[in-house]
Amino acid sequence: MTAPGHTAFENGRPVVLRGGTVLTMDATRTVLPQADVLVVGNTIAEVGPALAVPDGTVEIDATGGIVMPGMIDTHRHMWQTAMRGYGADWTLTQYFVWYYLEHGKTFRPEDVHAGNLLSAVEALDAGVTTTVDWSHGLQTIDHADAAVDALEAVPGRFVLAYGNIQAGPWEWATAPEFKRFYERRFHGSDLLGFQMAFDVTGDPEFPERAAFEVARGLDVPVTTHAGVWGATNDDGIRLMHEHGFMAPSTIYVHAATLNHDSYNRIAATGGHVSLASESEETCGQGYPPSWALRAHDINVSLSMDTSVWMSGDLFSAMRATLGADRAREHLEAHQSGETITQLHLRSDQVVEWATRGGAEALGMGDRLGSIEAGRLADVVLLKNDASPAMFPILNPFGHVAYQAQRGDVHTVIVDGRVIKHDHQLLGIDLSAVRREVDATVEHLRSELGEEAWQHGMNPDIPETKILDNPYTYTDFASSATHDSAAGKTE
Repeated sequence: MTAPGHTAFENGRPVVLRGGTVLTMDATRTVLPQADVLVVGNTIAEVGPALAVPDGTVEIDATGGIVMPGMIDTHRHMWQTAMRGYGADWTLTQYFVWYYLEHGKTFRPEDVHAGNLLSAVEALDAGVTTTVDWSHGLQTIDHADAAVDALEAVPGRFVLAYGNIQAGPWEWATAPEFKRFYERRFHGSDLLGFQMAFDVTGDPEFPERAAFEVARGLDVPVTTHAGVWGATNDDGIRLMHEHGFMAPSTIYVHAATLNHDSYNRIAATGGHVSLASESEETCGQGYPPSWALRAHDINVSLSMDTSVWMSGDLFSAMRATLGADRAREHLEAHQSGETITQLHLRSDQVVEWATRGGAEALGMGDRLGSIEAGRLADVVLLKNDASPAMFPILNPFGHVAYQAQRGDVHTVIVDGRVIKHDHQLLGIDLSAVRREVDATVEHLRSELGEEAWQHGMNPDIPETKILDNPYTYTDFASSATHDSAAGKTE
């Protein structure tokens, strides 16, 4: 065995992670203390203590760290990442106005490429080894080609969810060039998958039928924003169900404002929900429905939505999901004069949603999402000897969900290939990515003009009414002096 330098991984030699706490995320969420994970080719060959390994195996010291499956994000608008943080103070309405009505058309193919490239690199850096690119900015086939070119330029696992917010899905999905694009760019690779991404408004005429029929003809899954306040609702779910278009491969994003009947329909058809709690809490899609999904036994995966608002990692997603679920549980109990003494949602569950749940949603539950012999080797090591927050590790699931951060991602392996090691991305030119992103920001800013650019980033603040306070005094000093004097004369 050899200890790794950065060039040690280039020739595809086997890799073993030694002595870490392994969260296998198997069916019983088995935890293996001080265990090894051996990767040979693109496969996890063996998991266990003190493994014998082939000659020439590269050894990574995982002592004091957590080894877990690569995380899986099932809903990320990657094309928007070049505008990171721009909409930090937006509501969902402002997002819709900016992208759908006013400025979404200003994105050129090269701007989609820049956003996807940055987002893909960012995901890997944070231990997200599989990302669904919910790419609803594909106004033309040139935009779509640019999106795929960027995904193929980064050594991760991605799914292009093709969409176009500037046209109805019954328009773009039925265009001959869309089918030709799919047949030209997608060939059943585990590293690059495909979905169709569009929403169902609830129009009783159900114009989305045409897009669903195209998806069925191509045998590709559909992902849809469902249960979004003011945009998509229970009528959309009902129409999908009544027309036979709710499938086990369908992913319902947010699902935050649905009723009991809609959740029953999703559960009965084997669908999956992509929960983006950080987004739902911030933007107004509805309260994160993790409690309802558990009650209806619906498979849950996690997502971060868009970096125009939110953080680009699933540590934040896990933390936000636990916080929202527990806050709701406590609040409802307090309103009825009760006290919660046992929490329902646990840290091991959200870690599962961030890994195995995503694999199940993508139809890859037999290949991804757990560390077991024979699975594809998407593996993450959390270890940071320079961080006081990374020891002691007493509750490994709780540590992942509440303590670890993207800066603690030490090593990332995708399909057996080491992409990040010792906190450094390997073979990725961040300077080139930065140049592309800078050009996109310059283009967008010049297209909008400085006044519109600044106003878009700083929306108006509504007036805050200060409530009357009966305990406000105008002269604290004289009041205190009076009380003191009165005390002396008694």
